[in-house]
Amino acid sequence: MTMPIIECRGLHKWYSGVHALKGVSLAITRGEIVGLVGDNGAGKSTLIKILSGVHRQNAGDVLIEGKPADIRTPKHAMRLGIETIYQYNATVPTMSIARNLFIGREPLQWSLFGIGLLDQARMRQESVKAIADVDLHLRSPDALVGELSGGQRQGVAIARGMHFKSKVFILDEPTNHLSVKETNKVIGFVKGLKTQGITGIFISHNMHHVFQSCDRVVAMARGEIVFDKPAADTSIDEVHDYL
Repeated sequence: MTMPIIECRGLHKWYSGVHALKGVSLAITRGEIVGLVGDNGAGKSTLIKILSGVHRQNAGDVLIEGKPADIRTPKHAMRLGIETIYQYNATVPTMSIARNLFIGREPLQWSLFGIGLLDQARMRQESVKAIADVDLHLRSPDALVGELSGGQRQGVAIARGMHFKSKVFILDEPTNHLSVKETNKVIGFVKGLKTQGITGIFISHNMHHVFQSCDRVVAMARGEIVFDKPAADTSIDEVHDYL
């Protein structure tokens, strides 16, 4: 069997007496796009916050490429190759495309004890290629992200993860509040991850978007995984029966 690129084994999480995750186990292979669905409070957000380093589980293990991973912070998750694209804060609107692409990983012309001068030229040059690689055609790497459409902003966030060779993308409601055209663009980005060998976890309340873009559907309810099937072997109605 192929070793999963990311695996959860028996994850539990409590918040002030609330048992948010109850022994969640999930294995995802390289290049697989998994749709994670469920109502509010099902445990989806808790699970992805553990994988992205925002929260830590109370019990259970996370493995990356078969090795135990103690994901302590979001920066640590990024170093492990896990890039999380949140619905509202995937990018900083008041910063340029180039700055957004390198946020938290800025190259320096020189450094003294971690402090130095940003290499602006390198950021501009590499950001132009990175956004072109996801088929985004933006006029300048110096343009503010706040001037972009919602779909373009999500494209910049995806370009960032691909530029830094992320292994796993977690996309949290990436199509929310987008037009039909922009939604189709983002779904195209998600489908394109597979050709790059990147694993995707696509969280959405829109089941049609999940079935358009994912290989597998995993449903959560009351802190547990209640459904897990290849998308080709199930239907929206069947998934709804478990929620």
